Amino acid sequence: MAYKPQAGSVMAQPNVIPMADIMLVLLIIFMVVTPMLQHGKQVDLATVNNPRDMPDAEKDDAIVVAVTRDGSLYLGTTKVSKEDLTGQVKDRISSRLEKTVYVKSDARAKYGDVVAAVDEIRSAGVDTLGLLTERSQTARPTPPPPPAD
Repeated sequence: MAYKPQAGSVMAQPNVIPMADIMLVLLIIFMVVTPMLQHGKQVDLATVNNPRDMPDAEKDDAIVVAVTRDGSLYLGTTKVSKEDLTGQVKDRISSRLEKTVYVKSDARAKYGDVVAAVDEIRSAGVDTLGLLTERSQTARPTPPPPPAD
């Protein structure tokens, strides 16, 4: 006599538990990786009380130049020299209609380094230049109204 395995009963419902496990693992991976995806070099931005919102700076195709505290220049995540900055910015804005470049500078960077970077960017033919800052966390209390005379 030959062995005949017996088939179990057929399930009418799909088993979605393994799919849910995979989806939870993918969710955790994306939650961990997403904050690491940044545009350009990370610097400690200067804090200001009344910053201007620049939502276009967060786009994937935005041109961002970073000035670090030691005076190094980064175009996106690529380190560039001051002499090469004009040519590389000119190459990136040549095919664009809106010629906007954003500069983010470390709060402890030398003022002369930031001005030199801005001069190099302006000499590339940039129409609009945005300086990226961070909103100050300490809210100033509103001053009292002047006394009525």
